[in-house]
Formats: sequence, C-alpha cells, structure tokens
Amino acid sequence: MDMPRVVAVDYLGGRILELTFSNHRVRELDFANTLNGVLQQIDDDAIFPQVAVDPVSKTLAWPNGIDLDPDVLSGKHEPANGQGPTVLADYGLETST
Repeated sequence: MDMPRVVAVDYLGGRILELTFSNHRVRELDFANTLNGVLQQIDDDAIFPQVAVDPVSKTLAWPNGIDLDPDVLSGKHEPANGQGPTVLADYGLETST
C-alpha cells in the first residue's frame, strides 16, 4: 500500500497548518514549540506561512529548502526527535463514487 502524501496545505495562522493527504485524510497540525534545531529557520511569522506542497516529494516545503517527512506528517511514523506537532483535528473527506 502506498504511503499517504500531501496534496494540499492551508495556513490557518500562528504555526497551524491544515494538510490534505492523497488518502483523503485531513489533519490540522500545530507546530508551535516543535520547530527546533534546523527547523528554527521556519519558526518565523514571515516564513512559516510561505509553506507549499513540493510537487515532486508531495510533502510540505518552504522556499528556504526546509521540508518535512510526509510519513511523520500523516501520523504513520514518529518524528526522529520524538517531538511532533500537536494534532488538532484528524478526519477523512467524503468522496463521491
């Protein structure tokens, strides 16, 4: 089975993003207090909202080259540092047949 990849992202304010995945799941994630180490580069009010879906890797990416593991974002794997974003919502979208 293919791992879910990010197909859309919406900036909701602060450090909160709404992600839509290829398996029709939607997750609202709050990255506040989790952007440590190299990720401090995107912990900025001017930079964080510049997030987009990378068309090749199908994950979150910023213009400065920072990207995040889609398997961690989808909840399939734990982050390497053990500190992931807070899940504010996690639900499936209905699809028409």
